[in-house]
Amino acid sequence: MPQLRLDELLDELQARLDAARGSRDRVHSLLEAVLAVGRDLELTQALRHIVEAAVSLVDAEYGALGVVGEDQRLSQFIPVGVTDEQMERIGPLPSGHGLLGELIRNPVPLRLARISDHQASYGFPADHPPMHSFLGVPIRIRDKVFGNLYLTEKRGGGEFDAEDEAVLATLAVAAGVAIENARLYTQARLRERWLAASAEVTSSLLSGSTEQEVLDLLVTRASEVAGADLTVVALPLPDSGGLEVRIAVGLGERQHCGLVLPLEGSFMGAAARTGELVVSADVRKDPRITAGPPRWEGLGPAAAVPIGTPEHRLRGVLMVARAEGAPLFDADESQPLLSFAGQAAVAMELAERRWNSEQVALLQERDRIARNLHDLAVQRLFAAGMTLQGATRFIEHPESMDRVLQAIDDLDETAKTIRATIFGLRPRETGPAATGLRSRLVELIERSRTVLGFTPELRMSGLLDVSVPTQVADEALVVLQEALSNAARHARPTTVTVSLDAGAELVLTVKDNGIGLPQGGRRSGLANLADRAAALGGHFEAGAPAGGGTELVWHVPLPAD
Repeated sequence: MPQLRLDELLDELQARLDAARGSRDRVHSLLEAVLAVGRDLELTQALRHIVEAAVSLVDAEYGALGVVGEDQRLSQFIPVGVTDEQMERIGPLPSGHGLLGELIRNPVPLRLARISDHQASYGFPADHPPMHSFLGVPIRIRDKVFGNLYLTEKRGGGEFDAEDEAVLATLAVAAGVAIENARLYTQARLRERWLAASAEVTSSLLSGSTEQEVLDLLVTRASEVAGADLTVVALPLPDSGGLEVRIAVGLGERQHCGLVLPLEGSFMGAAARTGELVVSADVRKDPRITAGPPRWEGLGPAAAVPIGTPEHRLRGVLMVARAEGAPLFDADESQPLLSFAGQAAVAMELAERRWNSEQVALLQERDRIARNLHDLAVQRLFAAGMTLQGATRFIEHPESMDRVLQAIDDLDETAKTIRATIFGLRPRETGPAATGLRSRLVELIERSRTVLGFTPELRMSGLLDVSVPTQVADEALVVLQEALSNAARHARPTTVTVSLDAGAELVLTVKDNGIGLPQGGRRSGLANLADRAAALGGHFEAGAPAGGGTELVWHVPLPAD
C-alpha cells in the first residue's frame, strides 16, 4: 500500500511537471509570436503573421483575421489553412454575416464546441471545408475594434479550452500594438509619398511646364500613390457650369475621357459642389450618380477631391477608383489625397499669377514698342514722303517722276502697315485697336489657353485691321475658334501654330502636332469650315504635314483697293 501511494504521488508530480513544462513552452511560443508580429512594419504582412501565429499557438486547422470597416462590415479577410484553389471554389470572401458578424456586433471572446449550435450560424457555402469547434477574439487598438481573430477546428478533434482563449486574447493585445505601429509607419510613408508628389507637381508648374503636362503628371502621381486602377481629372466649363473630363487613365478610360458632367447627378460634381472629399464604397451603386452613360463596370471603391477650395476658384476635380473587390479608401489614404489636391491648386494659382505678370510685362513692352513706332518710324516716313512730294516739281524726266511717285506710294503703304501693327500691339486700348482683327485674334488665342492647356503660337502679317472686311474677320475668328476646339478635343496636341496673312486673300493656317486626322472618322466639323469658306468665295484644305499632326488652311479672297 505505501508503495502504491508513492507511485500515485510520483505520477501526479510527473503530470504537474509535464503541465508546467507545457505551459512554459506555450509561454515561450507566445512570447516568440509577440516578438515576431511586432517586427513587421508592413501592415499586410503583419496581419498575415498574426493569423499564422494564432493558428500555431492554439493548434487550430484554420484561422482568419477580419478587418472591420467603417460600415461595420469586413473590409478585409485574411485566411490561413485554406488553399487558393479552395478559396476559388468557395467564392467571394465573407463580408461579416452570420457568426463572423456576431463578433462585430458583440466584440467579446466567443468559444464554441460546435459552430452549428450558435443561433447566428447559418451554415457554410458549397465546397467549404468542414469546421466544428470555434474560437474568436476581438483585436482592439485603444478603444476601437480593429478586427477579429477567428480560429476553427482544433487539431485532434477536441475543443478549444479556457487556456486557448487566454493565449489568443493575449496575442490579440500584442497584435493591436503591432497593427497600430504598422499603421503609423504606413501613414508616415504614405504622407511622405504624397508630399514628394506635391513637390514634383509644384516644381513642374513653376518651371514653366504647360497645363497639359502638369495635369498628366498630376494623374500619374495620384494613381501611383493611391494605388488606383482608374484616375480621372475634370476641368470646369466656364459657360455651362459643368465639368469636362480632360484626362482619364486606367480601367474603362475610354468611357470617361471627353465626357461633360453636370454638377448635379455626378460623383465628381458632388466634390465640385461641396468643395470636400467624397468617398464611395461602390461607385457603381452610388446614389449621387444619376446622370451620364453607364461607365463604372469593373470598378468599386472611389474617392473624388476638388482641386481648389471654397474660398478660391475651382480649378478641377481629381477622382481615383479601384477595381471591384479592392480595399476601400480609408481616412488614412483619402485625407492626404485632399491635401495633395489643395497643394496642387495653390501651385496652379501661383503659376497663373506668374503668367498674368508675364502678360502684363509683355503688354507694357508692346506699348513701349508701339509708342516708339508711332513717334519715330511713322513720323519719319511721313516726313520722307512729304519731302519727296515737294521734290517732284523739280523732276523733269518722266521715268524718274514715276519712280519717285512709286516710292511715295510704298512709303504710304509702309506707314499703313506700321499703324496696323501699332493697333495690334495695343489690344487693351479703346477705339479701333479694341475692335480690330489683330486685337480680337490675340484675345481669342489667349482664351484658348484654358481649353488647350497652353498658349498657341501666333503669327500675323498684312493689313489685317485695314484690308479685311468685318464679315470676313468675324468668319475667320469663328473658324479659328472651332479649329482650336477640335484640336483640344480630338488631337491631344502639345503645340499649335496659328498664322493669319492678309494679301490678295486672307489665309488662316492652324497647324498642330497631335494624333492627326482619323481615317474614315467623322469630319462634320471640317465640313462646316469648308462651307464657311465657300460662302465667302474661298476654299478650305485639311491635311497632314510631313512631321505629323494636322494642318488646316482656310482661304478667302479680299476685295481689291
